[in-house]
Amino acid sequence: MKDLAHVMKLTVMEKKDIFLSIICGFIAGITSVGLFASSGYLISKAALLPPLHALTVMIALLKMFGLARAFSRYWERYYSHRATFTMLSNIRVSFFEKLEPLAPRIFQKYRSGDLLARIVGDVESLQNFFLRVYYPPIVLVIVFLSTIFFTTFFSSYVALLLLLGLILTGFVVPAWFAYSQRKIHSQVREGRGALSTEVTELLYGFRDLKIYQKLEKKEQQLTQSSDAYIKEQEKEGIQEMFNHSVNTMVSLFISWSVLALGAYLVVDGQLEGLFLAMLVMISLTVFENATPMALVPSHFEDNRRAATRLFSVVSEEPEKEKEPIVELPGQKSLSIEMNDVTFAFPDEIRPALVHVSIHLPAGTKTAIVGPSGSGKSTLLQLILKIRAANEGEIRIDGNSISHVKQVDLWAKSNVVLQENHFFYGTIRENLLLAKDGLTDAEMEAALANVKLEQFSLDDEVFEKGENLSGGEKQRMAIARAMLKGEHLWFFDEPTSSVDALTEQQIYGHLFQQAAEDTLILISHRLTGLEKMDQIIVMENGKVIEFGTFNELMDKKGYFYEMKQIEKSVLM
Repeated sequence: MKDLAHVMKLTVMEKKDIFLSIICGFIAGITSVGLFASSGYLISKAALLPPLHALTVMIALLKMFGLARAFSRYWERYYSHRATFTMLSNIRVSFFEKLEPLAPRIFQKYRSGDLLARIVGDVESLQNFFLRVYYPPIVLVIVFLSTIFFTTFFSSYVALLLLLGLILTGFVVPAWFAYSQRKIHSQVREGRGALSTEVTELLYGFRDLKIYQKLEKKEQQLTQSSDAYIKEQEKEGIQEMFNHSVNTMVSLFISWSVLALGAYLVVDGQLEGLFLAMLVMISLTVFENATPMALVPSHFEDNRRAATRLFSVVSEEPEKEKEPIVELPGQKSLSIEMNDVTFAFPDEIRPALVHVSIHLPAGTKTAIVGPSGSGKSTLLQLILKIRAANEGEIRIDGNSISHVKQVDLWAKSNVVLQENHFFYGTIRENLLLAKDGLTDAEMEAALANVKLEQFSLDDEVFEKGENLSGGEKQRMAIARAMLKGEHLWFFDEPTSSVDALTEQQIYGHLFQQAAEDTLILISHRLTGLEKMDQIIVMENGKVIEFGTFNELMDKKGYFYEMKQIEKSVLM
């Protein structure tokens, strides 16, 4: 309910449109009752053959009620839908404001298809909150109570019968069906998430499925998910129609009861027969607003689950910045220090880093090596504030990383990760991400430094760089980092898909540009590390060795053994 309360808070921001929707809805409802009530009275009155002038007022009143009903219904639709669209905009803005700080790690918690289903499908489901849940019951109660108050002037017994009908059709029957439909709504929403996940995986993995000849099996899984989702939707639709039908039946039963009771009262002399048709028409009309109430609890439950699924994505609070906030100095290299840092991923028992302590003086070049899964990339994520350490302290330029803004740290860093995103467009547009104001000459020089001079700045780049090879993507990312030109460098396997000769030439330009800067290089390759100021060797989340290349070779420890294995493989 907390998530739905947040939706309610975003809804009531549109106070003016909500108020106008309720007012226009009330006018539309009460004029509709007045239209049919006067029609019933007019029919009864006309049967007595009164003078024409006696009916003129009633005819004029009918026309007035008809016009008022049409205009008020139009403006009710206008204001209610405007409030709905504004509410959806507020929800999307609020959601993405909360999602953005979590974006670097959110994809490790949710599968992309399920995340897409929540962001798109659940937000769209919430459009029914105002239109189907929030203001219709308010309008219904006001119209019904006004009608019951009017009816008491003619018969208190009929008024009590209408009140009983309001309680049954507006609250009792809908609540009963809402309780029975909870499981169906849950299954529909989960089915939609499963279907979105299967579709996303099929599209992303289409090539690999074709290569391994597993496409048909994956298509069968997708078809099964689709069939299951359709089946649950059919159940939901049948249940909703049944609910609506039962509520309509109850309302018609009340109307027949009004007719029977009214006829008895007329015979008994407690009600003038002239008003019987009017009371029956009133009961038929007022319940037109009550029968849709059968779907209100269903929409409420649907919206509650949609809000829960949506905002559970951003329920994790981003790391709060601690005061005072320190701005990192620009145009200078920065030191990095980790003291007794331990980190474990959520829901994992095995820690990724265990009591890691390292010191990287400003302007030094450090290589971090070790087998896969040793914690190298995790260490880099902690330094970049993508994740927060469970224990220990990290300091940047002498300042605790908790006092450094994440955005400021990223702005002062040149980062090349194992996976780098490329947007649909041109090479020029992708390189301009580095910083504003770059000239074509600067970008062409950067491409030449990474041996991509054969590309033109106007060459097209497909979505996610699909028309670039793995090595070209890595070199493009390095060129982008070089163009940014900050003094803190983070490289995570930047040349794993690049041949040795090209790698040597790239590192030549890179170390020349970063001669006075702080640089961290994560690598599986041990060649070319002789130029590094220090090498940190990791295994199972721990630092097991550190020193210069020569010092580690003289120790003949783990690094020495890795180097010998690499030589034997390459020879």
